[in-house]
Amino acid sequence: MSDQFPDMSGAYELLAPAKTNLWLRVHGQREDGYHEIETRMVTLRLHDRIRFQWRDDDHVVLRCSDRSLPRGEDNLAVKAVRALERHTNKVFSISIDLEKNIPSGAGLGGGSSDAAAVLRAINVMGSLFLPEDELAAIGAQIGSDVPFFIYDRPCDCRGRGEVVTPLKEGEGPGALPVLLIKPNFEISAGWAYRRYASSSEYDGFLYAPQSCPWGEMVNDLERPVFEKFTVLGEMKSWLLAQAEVSAALMSGSGSTMMAILKPGLDGTGLLARALERYGENCWTFLGQTS
Repeated sequence: MSDQFPDMSGAYELLAPAKTNLWLRVHGQREDGYHEIETRMVTLRLHDRIRFQWRDDDHVVLRCSDRSLPRGEDNLAVKAVRALERHTNKVFSISIDLEKNIPSGAGLGGGSSDAAAVLRAINVMGSLFLPEDELAAIGAQIGSDVPFFIYDRPCDCRGRGEVVTPLKEGEGPGALPVLLIKPNFEISAGWAYRRYASSSEYDGFLYAPQSCPWGEMVNDLERPVFEKFTVLGEMKSWLLAQAEVSAALMSGSGSTMMAILKPGLDGTGLLARALERYGENCWTFLGQTS
């Protein structure tokens, strides 16, 4: 769950979590151009940290630790402010200071999580008292994954991802130990979905569902992604061959590969071997789902 940190200066802080998909099924393209999907998403104990403060000059100012990201109207965090303004017919002048820890183009939902955090923060700071389902509907205007982050707990998602059903207490898998590894390139979700229909399986890679206590782990987007980025298919095969790993899957549309670790095993040795094999410039995370 995201933590909140009010302080005496009137600022407000939230932790915006990353996500991963325990499974992702693609059921074809819809008339609106999006793809119909079914997926179960959980958050990770990996967060961006966002600090909010009201302004008195009628501006929205976004500052970000990652200088490669847009900081104007194209950023999902700013789009969230504008969507909430349209919905409430109010103006929100606010500074947003974003400390990025979730990599972009990684299939981890960092931008969508930041947008959801903006909606949740202004809802509290502005005493709007909008319920979760209303915030989720606003979030769906910004991006397909934003509604999931509004609920901030394990969810099954349908439609283009915006039809969200939170899991009941104890229905999800609980915290799972994971290793994430992302090579030094990004993958656009739009690109992966556009390539889905015309893609084919690459010989030698595992695409079949993996049977796990929490359900079958499978990701239909591995097909178009592995076809072009074969290193990710090879990485999945390598992870599955390691003694510490019980299952491995691409996270969302990539380019992050996720290994579920066997209970009670230390993943530090696996992490070291993965970096030795795939390069020290890979981004990694060793932790848990939440």
